[in-house]
Amino acid sequence: MRSAYHSSSIETRGSARRRSVAVGLTIVAHILIILLLLRLAPSMVAKPVEPRNPVTFQLAPDQATPTPAKRTPSPTKVKRASGGSPQRAAPRADAAQTPPAPPKSPPPLPIKMLGGMEMFDAADISKMPSHPDDQLAGGDGGSGSGKGKDSGSVYGPGEGPGGERLMKVEWYRRPTDAELNGYLKSAPPPNSWAKIACRMIANYQVENCRALSESPVGSGLARSMRQAAWQFRVRPPRVNGKPILGGWVEIDIEFNSGSAP
Repeated sequence: MRSAYHSSSIETRGSARRRSVAVGLTIVAHILIILLLLRLAPSMVAKPVEPRNPVTFQLAPDQATPTPAKRTPSPTKVKRASGGSPQRAAPRADAAQTPPAPPKSPPPLPIKMLGGMEMFDAADISKMPSHPDDQLAGGDGGSGSGKGKDSGSVYGPGEGPGGERLMKVEWYRRPTDAELNGYLKSAPPPNSWAKIACRMIANYQVENCRALSESPVGSGLARSMRQAAWQFRVRPPRVNGKPILGGWVEIDIEFNSGSAP
């Protein structure tokens, strides 16, 4: 019984020693690992900052630069030849001025324009006034002929807007009373008339109309016809048998019995 107890106590002592040795070795290994990591880690020591002295500047006052004294040229004496008068300097010959080049004449048009330069001038919108709606210009009446022959009756310069020439036209379809009544303030008196100038476009229509004259003066007929001109249908003027579009035409509206023409 005693021998069994003695053997168990010996084994307990031996296992306790082994455990203490293992714990000690483990602690030593952890310490070595920590020391190794501390050596491998970069050092965080901050470098000392070198003191810098402040840089100062001192501005010197502006020094006035001395202006050199102007030297007056001394007059040179001209030696006179004995028994003669002093020589005079020969006047300088003026440089020959080249005469200005003559103005160049405009080049001729490569293609002969239909209707001549008058139609070209009439199409120039830069010469047109800024829409003088109801400014009346005096003009004489007349009937146009534009069916198939050339429109020969052309007004002189100054009758149309901006001085353009006007070509007379005749009605393709006369306006009705219903088309004009909406623009007339009152029934026009008998034998009254109005004249307007318009630009001819396709489909027998006109646009961009201007008031020319009216009778009685101040009745407002020309202004009313200008406003109703979008309904008018007239035959375009002809040159050499061909209709002219884009030119200025004159439209005469006569009220013989106080109704539409």
